[in-house]
Amino acid sequence: MRRFFLLTIAVLIVPAFAVAQKPKKGGKEVSSFIEGKQKVRKADYDTVWKFTTFDAKKIYFCDFDYTTIETLTDVRHPDWGTFTPVINYLQSVSRSPMRICAIFAVNPSVTDEGRRKLLVEQGRQEALESLQAYKAWADDKDMRNKLQFNVGQVDYRYWQGNDYFSTEQPGDELIHVGLLLYFGTKKVNLFPSAAEGAKAFSDVKFFPNDATVVESWEPMMDSLATYLQQNERLEVLLVGYSDNTGTEAYNLGLSRQRAVEVKKKLTSRGVNEFRIEIEAKGIADPIGDNSTYEGRIANNRVAIVIQ
Repeated sequence: MRRFFLLTIAVLIVPAFAVAQKPKKGGKEVSSFIEGKQKVRKADYDTVWKFTTFDAKKIYFCDFDYTTIETLTDVRHPDWGTFTPVINYLQSVSRSPMRICAIFAVNPSVTDEGRRKLLVEQGRQEALESLQAYKAWADDKDMRNKLQFNVGQVDYRYWQGNDYFSTEQPGDELIHVGLLLYFGTKKVNLFPSAAEGAKAFSDVKFFPNDATVVESWEPMMDSLATYLQQNERLEVLLVGYSDNTGTEAYNLGLSRQRAVEVKKKLTSRGVNEFRIEIEAKGIADPIGDNSTYEGRIANNRVAIVIQ
């Protein structure tokens, strides 16, 4: 069985890449899949159709359905479609290094969490099998390029950007987005975080046993909404918390409702809903002493995390 090993890269969620290469002595075997949905946009990458040669300082996107590779390699003269410039380049430049990252997305219309998890695993397996089929074909053709293979999941709404609202969307539950390509030996972040150096915002505070965003927070809601509209690549995670008064279930629900109320404030100001994530943590991560009123006020909050 071919093994996949870690290539450390700073990504937005959890940094885990797999590389199709021989492990270093004492290397640790890890997941061959980038955990979590990467928030990147198609517009951030050049298309391979623009070039006949490739710049090692750039990352390219190719909208090629990598799941067709196994079928194509059984054909005498395969038609690689949008992947043709890459094939031509690799056949003409011996030992050229290239990283290939197959990316897929789960259709946003799939809301059942159990079903989504199954689709993520299916997407991961399909991508890995497709990349291995390509490597076997390239080896058979005596192509001596140094290749590294990665697999990643993207958030399709974010990947499409404004096109998500203006174009017809795929009906498939699992979307084969395409390939990201990097030519060169330098280790680069295929999924750079747009939030590096982002503006920080204060936690929104709440009275105990209450999920109302009081009027004094309205100016900050205006500021946060304006900031997100001016920085379209950014999203926001709203993390709700509570003090420890009451049952665990009650506090978890209360913390979620607080995050929901802040989200409503932002959407009413024109921030697209898909750019806002919410998370409920209940009594977790207290920043104040729950035995005092001031401490409980500090803990009844929604944290604003720009990402």
